[in-house]
Amino acid sequence: MVTSGTYRKEHLLHTPDRLTLVLDLLFDLAHRHGWQLQAWAVLSNHYHFMATSPDDPTTLKTLVAQLHEYSAKKLNRLDKTPGRKVWHNYWDSHITHQTSYLARLRYVHQNPVHHGLIDNASNYAWCSQGWLEQNADRSFVRTLERFKTDSLNVRDEY
Repeated sequence: MVTSGTYRKEHLLHTPDRLTLVLDLLFDLAHRHGWQLQAWAVLSNHYHFMATSPDDPTTLKTLVAQLHEYSAKKLNRLDKTPGRKVWHNYWDSHITHQTSYLARLRYVHQNPVHHGLIDNASNYAWCSQGWLEQNADRSFVRTLERFKTDSLNVRDEY
């Protein structure tokens, strides 16, 4: 699981085009580096994603570095702010316990609801809940819905 936030928690991804820019870059770079996305949520000042790693998991650092570099350059061009610091940092967790994995998976799918942006995460275009409901077995979706996320220790103070 990966979490990253904008510098000083600024809401730099405040339009659909900006959210889409980051999400499209994430999809492209994950594919290029062999990471298979399982869940994602891009919000105005942070993102989360969960993915299974390729044989060489050390490529995560490059994936995130490129995501931050490419998106920062594009956002800075749009805002005419060359050299502005866009991203603060990122945190990653290697999750090995099934229950912890499923709870965090649900958390990421539901992140726009957690932050009060929307009542139904499947209606938020920049998270994976809608994709999950369309592509996963209904029994898996129902199983995931039963996992509680209120006691998770996830860096998400945005």
